[in-house]
Amino acid sequence: MSRVVWDQTGSKFYETGTDRAVLYVQKSDGTYGNGVAWSGITGVSENPSGADASPIYADNIKYLELRSAEEFGCTIEAYTYPDEFATCDGSAFASPGVKLGQQRRNPFGFTYRTRIGNDTQFDDHGYKIHLVYNAVASPSGKSYQTVNDSPEAITFSWEVTTTKVPVAPVGTGENKKEYRPVATIEIDSTKVDEAKLKTLEDQLYGSAETEPMLPTPDQVIAMFTA
Repeated sequence: MSRVVWDQTGSKFYETGTDRAVLYVQKSDGTYGNGVAWSGITGVSENPSGADASPIYADNIKYLELRSAEEFGCTIEAYTYPDEFATCDGSAFASPGVKLGQQRRNPFGFTYRTRIGNDTQFDDHGYKIHLVYNAVASPSGKSYQTVNDSPEAITFSWEVTTTKVPVAPVGTGENKKEYRPVATIEIDSTKVDEAKLKTLEDQLYGSAETEPMLPTPDQVIAMFTA
């Protein structure tokens, strides 16, 4: 038997930062094109919704509680975006430099990284890789102002919704696990195998042998459960 201990050295964790964002535009066949770096992202605010409680009463008491499906949404903020994102933002290029608005919005996938820190290694303790699937961006406002004595760069912002994709069962027999459809996957570098993590990163960011690509949820799960 042992008593719990609070605030031990090396166990004061926190998360911070957003970097290594990559965009993968979805093609007409539902697969994703090669990834492109998304520089200039200043933040991703995750906004899950749903999972609302619906209590059921019987025999004059609360009998059980049902919950609605949970959905994932987020807000992306950035100073700029890659040209490939134009089709995801409802734009099309009639010719180089001539952009048409109010067009169909292509779905996309993307990934970004957040840092894990603690009280001994600070921001270098580890990181989390966030994978987002079947995302669609809503129109965003842009505020242009005259240059003055306190200049500021314009910040773009997009509200993003997602559609979940099915996930195949993992394992067989008594060890078989079934999961509900997902729109996000999160990988914690401090808890997964380093070699498997490198394999994922080589796929996401590209390498000397491979183009950057977004693996499916089934491929990601298989990568870390094999």
